[in-house]
Order: sequence, then structure tokens, then C-alpha cells
Amino acid sequence: MAYIGKQPVVGNFQVCDAISVVNGQAAYTMQVASANVEPENANHMLVSLNGVLQKPGSSFTISGATITFASNLATGDVIDFIILLGDVLNIGTPSDGTVATASIAADAITEAKIADDAVESEHLNNNIISGQTALAAEPADTDEFLVSDAGTIKRIDYSHIKGGGALVKLVTTTLSSTASTIDFDSTYVTSTYQDYFMVFNIKVDSDGAIPNIRFSTSGSFASGSSDYGFAHYGDGGSDTNNNNENKIEFSGGPGNSTGENASGHMMITGLTSGDFYAKVVFNSSFTTTSAAHGYRVGGGMRNAAQAHDGIRLLPSTGDFKGDTTVTLYGIAR
Repeated sequence: MAYIGKQPVVGNFQVCDAISVVNGQAAYTMQVASANVEPENANHMLVSLNGVLQKPGSSFTISGATITFASNLATGDVIDFIILLGDVLNIGTPSDGTVATASIAADAITEAKIADDAVESEHLNNNIISGQTALAAEPADTDEFLVSDAGTIKRIDYSHIKGGGALVKLVTTTLSSTASTIDFDSTYVTSTYQDYFMVFNIKVDSDGAIPNIRFSTSGSFASGSSDYGFAHYGDGGSDTNNNNENKIEFSGGPGNSTGENASGHMMITGLTSGDFYAKVVFNSSFTTTSAAHGYRVGGGMRNAAQAHDGIRLLPSTGDFKGDTTVTLYGIAR
């Protein structure tokens, strides 16, 4: 392609140090800054002897850092200059501080070119790690990390280093207005987890409404009169044992005034396995309609060994109020 204006200069141009002629000598060593230099070949050189440019290959030849003229030079001859043009496809060694980021091809820096101590350097951290897009969730099992194995850098999948038996937060639901139910569907209730943990802070709009829980199979929530059973103890010594119910009560009924609510947690086991009865163990504390304190400790179960795919919370009457918050966790095995 033709250029408009001055064509770019390509090469590694160097002017050799001055050479003193020795009478009767044809061969001389070429140096730049007192260091030997070896041109690509004679055609990549400009050589002036006694003010006349010499023809490469016939007037002179080269071998390594040695230039040999066609005949011995004599006293009075002058080697005016020797200019090395370099390889026209080779820019030579860049000057210090001249290679910018844009000059380096993508993926050009390999592991072999990174010094071991650079991996832990503050500079690497600030410019390579901090400059990347942040991961906003737990890494996937096949996401990889770099570790030093006795001084050797290796990669390792996240699945090999993540903790076992930990709570994995799936979702937090916070109501902005009243709602008759709070559902966790098959997006969150999957075969990935068999057991779940729930933390709740519930408000109701009907005085004394009791929070309940149901489970679904294939998206349909069981609500028959004998689908569940539960038992609990609390409220100053009272206890309840109901084997045939259409839901599981997991707290006493809070009041609906400001500051009155039911808070606590529950463990849900065997939920997605068809080999077990899904069971609930709960512990709740609540403020009653008379602003007194109440508590419930107990458990319940689904009266069928089925794999479930959903959880529903619902009050015995009325709705949940805004600001009700429920967080669901999966229990990793």
C-alpha cells in the first residue's frame, strides 16, 4: 500500500564506533558503544571508505562482528562510517520505558514469561486483579484459581477448595406491601439441596394470625386436611400435637401493631428426596397481641414420602405485612 507523506521508517539503525585503519590490514571488528555487533548481512549496511560508498559482497564482506574489505587498507585510508540498517522486519531491542500496553498483543504474555515473585506483587494485584470485572456471586465449581504448590504455580477448580456442609444463601424475600403468601418455587428448591434452612421476620395484618408452611410437588401445594402433622411447646407451658392438618404451624400468632412480629428460624430436611418424609424443626419468638412475649419450639412433617419442589408461607388469616423478610439457604453436603 502506498503512503501519503513520509513513509514510516523500519529497522534498527546503528552507527558503529570509529575504526582506526591499520596499514596492510583488511579485517576489522565492528562495535557500537564498545560492544561487538553482528549485522544481519552485508546488504543491511552502509560503508563509506575514503568518501566512497562500498558495494556489499564485492568491496567488503562480513562474518559475525568482522568486516573484511576486498584488499588490505593502507596508511592514509579512512573508514568514514559504518551504518547498520538492521533487519527491516526487526525493530531491535526497544529502549527502556518505550513499550506501551497497546504495543503488546492480547494473550501474548505467557506463564513462562512471568517471574515467580511477580505473581504476589502489589503491582500485579493493582493492575491485573483489581482491573477485572468483579464476580458478583459464588464461583462455579469449574471456576479456577492460581495456587503455589511448593513454589510451583498451578491452577485448581473451586470445587476442590469450597467448604462442605455450609449454608448457601439462595434468596431473600422482603415484602414491600401486603401479600397472602410467600413462595419459593423450583428456581430455589431443587435437587442440588436436600435440606434447607430458613430465617424469618414476619409481620401480619390480622391480629394473632399464625404463620404456616406448606410444600409443593410438581408445582402443586399440598393442602389436604391430613397432609401434615406438627407438634410444638411454648407459651408458658402449653403444647400442641396435631397429626392431621392442612399445614404446619411454625410460630405463635403475633400482634399486628407496630413492633409486633414473629422471628426465628427453621430447618427443613429431606425436602427434595422422595425417600424421606420432609420434616421441619422450628424455633420462634413472637410478640403477642397484648405486647407480651411468646415462643414456640417444635417440629412437623409432610405426611408422605415425596420429592418436593416448592415452599409456601401463609398466615392462618389475612396477609403478611410489608417489611416481612424471609431468607432461604441451601445446606451443602
